[in-house]
Amino acid sequence: MFLQEANFQVRYNARHERGWTDSYLLKVDDVEVGYGSVVGQEIKDRDTIFEFYMIPAFRKHASTLFRELLAVSRVSYLECQTNDALMSAMLYEFATNISAKVVLFADHTVTEHQIPGAVVRPAREGDPVFEHSTEPQGEHVLELGGEIVATGGFLRHYNMPFADLYMEVRPDSRSKGYGSLLLQEVKKVC
Repeated sequence: MFLQEANFQVRYNARHERGWTDSYLLKVDDVEVGYGSVVGQEIKDRDTIFEFYMIPAFRKHASTLFRELLAVSRVSYLECQTNDALMSAMLYEFATNISAKVVLFADHTVTEHQIPGAVVRPAREGDPVFEHSTEPQGEHVLELGGEIVATGGFLRHYNMPFADLYMEVRPDSRSKGYGSLLLQEVKKVC
């Protein structure tokens, strides 16, 4: 029901398939109304709630049941996707020191960014690419004045038909629109 209602890419759905989760059944007056899932296999005590779902008719009890889930699971952390409205609401109600590593979005627009002299092209063997600190070197590059200032690509290895687009811009070239232009063109290829 969660996947059907969400109708978006669920970034960590494979955690269930790989046995990395413990799930808790949520009940109100002995009626099954949802579940919560905890992950953290790499340590003895699983420590992060990452999924929380309730049947819409019972969502008025969400805060109460989430509080119970926190108590029973004894987790230390919460994790959620930015496009999961219920879990996001629980995150903002119950968490502190919130930060984002990845932003998920649905793209419903076509952009027409242009930067004079910028060329987006497939990466070639031997391209002099800058050192990356967060993302892998992609299959596409943005070249400006003969220098590669950004790389990017996409992955479609899970949860079809959704894709993960990624890019990294050379530190001295950030905040100039190069990442937006590169992702615009990578999206077209994807």
